Amino acid sequence: MLGGFATIGKIPELKRRIGVTLLLLAVYRIGAHIPTPGINTDALMAYFRAAQGTLLGLFDMFSGGALRQLSVFALGIMPYISASIILQLLTVVIPTLERLSKEGEAGRRKITQYTRYGTVVLSIIQGFGIAVGLEGMLAPGDMHIVLSPGWGFRLVTVITLTAGTAFIMWLGEQITERGIGNGISLIIFAGIVAGIPNAIISTSRLVQTGEMSIFLLVALAIMMLGVVAFIIFMERGQRRIPVQYAKRVVGRRVYGGQNTHIPLKINTSGVIPPIFASSIIMFPATVANFIHIPWVQSVAQALGPGHWAYSVLYVGFIIFFCYFYTAIVFNPVDVSDNMKKYGGFIPGIRPGRPTAEYIDKVLSRITLGGAIYVSAVCVLPTLLIQKFAVPFYFGGTALLIVIGVAMDTLSQIEAHMLSRHYEGFLKRSRVKGRR
Repeated sequence: MLGGFATIGKIPELKRRIGVTLLLLAVYRIGAHIPTPGINTDALMAYFRAAQGTLLGLFDMFSGGALRQLSVFALGIMPYISASIILQLLTVVIPTLERLSKEGEAGRRKITQYTRYGTVVLSIIQGFGIAVGLEGMLAPGDMHIVLSPGWGFRLVTVITLTAGTAFIMWLGEQITERGIGNGISLIIFAGIVAGIPNAIISTSRLVQTGEMSIFLLVALAIMMLGVVAFIIFMERGQRRIPVQYAKRVVGRRVYGGQNTHIPLKINTSGVIPPIFASSIIMFPATVANFIHIPWVQSVAQALGPGHWAYSVLYVGFIIFFCYFYTAIVFNPVDVSDNMKKYGGFIPGIRPGRPTAEYIDKVLSRITLGGAIYVSAVCVLPTLLIQKFAVPFYFGGTALLIVIGVAMDTLSQIEAHMLSRHYEGFLKRSRVKGRR
């Protein structure tokens, strides 16, 4: 692998793309530290320290810590992700969007345009909600978060946060077009990875003060390497259904007759299920910060991280959304119809409806394994913090995103190297990214 990295400098185009990617990510990280006018940043950070385990903490993770400072990038890329998911769900129920999705590049550009409009609308709504919410919040010690409440603060906040999200969206598109890898994914990756230095510093302090033993630190490091290897193995895992194509004679030429396969990923739904599950289960805890009613507070505590009800509901929601989202992104009927159209069939299975039922049966079985795997990774941080007092958050959605984006980026770098007749990172096997 070191030899593969050494050859990157020999490819001018690849070197330029990596340089552009790093430069744009640096711009994003600089913007994450520029505060929005009218905010008492010390009071806001104190409030976030007291609001761990809520939706605010989840959004702050995806924004790379920008939300706790209410910087110009405080909303992060979450409005774009939400708009993309909404458009993807609407594609299933609205025939017009479904036709657009099947019109090739022109249809995809139109859907991308709708996603941009939806991002701006969601940013305006979320920015206004954050502005109004901050005006009524008090940090520990009865400190006011907003220095000068009123419509002036609300208008400035909405414009600033919406412009910041639009700029991040533009940065992501520029990285995708001029850099290497998926720009939106890399921005989320950069935001999550930005918290690693603080985790290392806090861990080293615990070791120096004797609160954490060297033996426990080594054991955690070995366990973390094992978890990363396990996630890579599962993300690359797939069930291959063999497909044969019948020979067709057109004039004097023979077409078809080849053997191929349908790759069904173990984790077809990606990181969407834990994001949805976290959003739903953290909603009561978020509401409890604004509504000081005893029964609401008790429900929020029961659904907080570490409680058995939280873990049970979290796993249940992840399994449900794994099946739900897989059913949206993969349609066995369409796959069966396309195979039948081009003369393809699964050995031993009749074309048409029996083929669709067989694919759906196989997909349902491997999705269960994928859902259990995602659930185990997402519950891991709670166990580490409770049982071993680990001072940082390891696992969950963040780790799945980081590893998935890293695999996808490495696969694209390797594709550029192989296209220039240079040897890739791995000699025998190739790094396969997410589809």
